[in-house]
Amino acid sequence: MSKAKILNKKVIAWALYDWANSAFALSVLAVLFPLFLGSYWSVGDSGAQVTARLAFITAASSAVVSILAPIFGTIADAGGYRKRFLLVLALIGASMTATLGLVGEGNWPWALGLYLVASFGFYSSTVFYDSLIIDVTETRYYSFVSSLGFSLGYLGGATLLALHVWMLTSPATFGLATATDAMKLAFISVGVWWAVFLLPLIAFVPEHKSGIVVAKGVIRAAYRELQSTIREIRRYRKVVVFLTAYCLYIGAVFTVIFMAANYGQRLGFSQQDLVRALMITNFVGFPATLLYGVFGHRFGPKIGIYVALTVYVVVSGWAAFMTDVHEFYVMAIIIGCVQGGVQGLSRSLYASLIPPDQPGEFFGFYNMVTKVSHVIGPVLVGLAATVSEEPKFVLLALLPLFIGGALLLRLIPADAVMRDHTDRNAHRDT
Repeated sequence: MSKAKILNKKVIAWALYDWANSAFALSVLAVLFPLFLGSYWSVGDSGAQVTARLAFITAASSAVVSILAPIFGTIADAGGYRKRFLLVLALIGASMTATLGLVGEGNWPWALGLYLVASFGFYSSTVFYDSLIIDVTETRYYSFVSSLGFSLGYLGGATLLALHVWMLTSPATFGLATATDAMKLAFISVGVWWAVFLLPLIAFVPEHKSGIVVAKGVIRAAYRELQSTIREIRRYRKVVVFLTAYCLYIGAVFTVIFMAANYGQRLGFSQQDLVRALMITNFVGFPATLLYGVFGHRFGPKIGIYVALTVYVVVSGWAAFMTDVHEFYVMAIIIGCVQGGVQGLSRSLYASLIPPDQPGEFFGFYNMVTKVSHVIGPVLVGLAATVSEEPKFVLLALLPLFIGGALLLRLIPADAVMRDHTDRNAHRDT
């Protein structure tokens, strides 16, 4: 594998969007929002109430995107407007994230509302970002390039979070009076970071236009195209099997990400320990995800996904009985080794199974399935929080999703990617 063939201006500019939006995924989704929701915006409320609010608002955001993602993809493919849609949605997410820094104490309804819109911008923009992978590299390099994006995302997110940790532990260094002021400024910095590092993709990533034409009645036409996409996907048995498996296991992966800080908070761990542990996850994730990309290129993405899911099952079962903060640090390191790998290799495996002339449409459907999975996990968590005050049920409820997804993934033949590469022109499974 020649690095000269893979790494070029287009690939690096594309991967830098992961660097850009992962600031939201890490600092806001995984750390700042869960912690600030519990300690500032929901001050005086019980831990179970905070968990339920966080779980259900996350599920609501994912539900909205799951409905709109295929429509976005169809419209964007029809006009070749994927970069324009990405720009608008990313700026919506960035501006709403920055606005979170202005929400006052105890005002959790406003915080949840802004978080909902910011999450919508974040998740929706990935429809167009993911689909642009086919415009920047060749099929045989998908695993490496996809994992490169995730690894840069971990490094970028961890870099900004390290700055946030410094701000929280030493606010006076930045001319701030309290850690609360530092937390508010952190939200604003995420929005600015996201917007600035979006620019290389807009400037340097090309975009091919599809032969699909959508003229009048664009929404109705998009729904018709969605129906056509569903019919088309049904012709690809391996795609259907993969999406079903992916829906289960990625929902559990996502839930672990967004619930980690809240889980540790309910166990009584300090805010500083939680932030440091999650920062470590992402610093570990940078080299680990790059190695996963090389592993996936050499041995195939399926094997890499199996390894990651096995780790998640073991860690989830162990974490349910966690009592010491040092165990939380160990868990953070282990999760950092596989978290980006399972996401990057899932994206590359899917990209290798779909027809190359409908990337926005098929990745719109992929992101719809992703967001449906993001509803399943948080709803399970929300229900567990309303039934019991015991935090461990949150993680134990996720085990069937990991195991079920892994079992379904076995139905995809080991040579599925190779066959799809050769059968791609036929646009149907044999």
